[in-house]
Amino acid sequence: MGDYRIDELAHAAGSTVRNIRAYQDRGLLPPPRLEGRVGIYDDSHLARLRLIGKLLGRGYTAAIIKDLLGAWETGKDVGEVLGLEKVLTDPWSDELPGAVTVDELIDRFGAGLDPSYVARLLDRARDLGLIEPDGDHYRVPSPRLLHVGAELVAAGIPLDAVLDIADRIRADCAVIAGRFVTLVEEHVFTRLADGENPSGEEVSELAAVVQRMRPLVRMVVDPFIARAMEARVEASLGDRLELIRDHLGAPADG
Repeated sequence: MGDYRIDELAHAAGSTVRNIRAYQDRGLLPPPRLEGRVGIYDDSHLARLRLIGKLLGRGYTAAIIKDLLGAWETGKDVGEVLGLEKVLTDPWSDELPGAVTVDELIDRFGAGLDPSYVARLLDRARDLGLIEPDGDHYRVPSPRLLHVGAELVAAGIPLDAVLDIADRIRADCAVIAGRFVTLVEEHVFTRLADGENPSGEEVSELAAVVQRMRPLVRMVVDPFIARAMEARVEASLGDRLELIRDHLGAPADG
């Protein structure tokens, strides 16, 4: 088993000393053992710290993580808590990342662009998480999103406008995700946390709810967006479509 001082633990976990102390203050990370006046951490602290980082990266708040860890740790060691990692940190999409070069991006989104304009667009796409620098190319977390953007540009929509709408949709989706997580936190996590010694059945229920959320989110969003699009298209384009039908149906002169 490895022993670490706090700075060594931070380096091994890809974290910071400040974060470690903050996690301890919030009850997310157990205190170290003391050797004289020096705190010594071990591999269980390292595993816990890596798990916390992954959960935070998936969008879980410190309060939710504390409830989850508390429920799973009752009568169990840190190794058992790591069973949460698969349930909570597995990707929510089966999409495989892709890779693309700058030249390929230019080919897909418009040749002959000014280099300074291209640099600005790349910065925006990176800020939106659509591409990630990776050596001499870019990693593409979602090739589907890149394809959608290319199709919209091909339809005549300016690339700036496509990136604008991507930013707004991303913000909208963050709100939707937050509502689902809050729903489960309030009605499942809190109920389990209220018990001093949650049963194995209750803990299994918590994991099952998180797993069921994966298809449920899409099942809810898809019909709502479909119905909203129907209503918006009819309201916004109905008059224009009527004019087109009238024009196509008008008798020819002479």
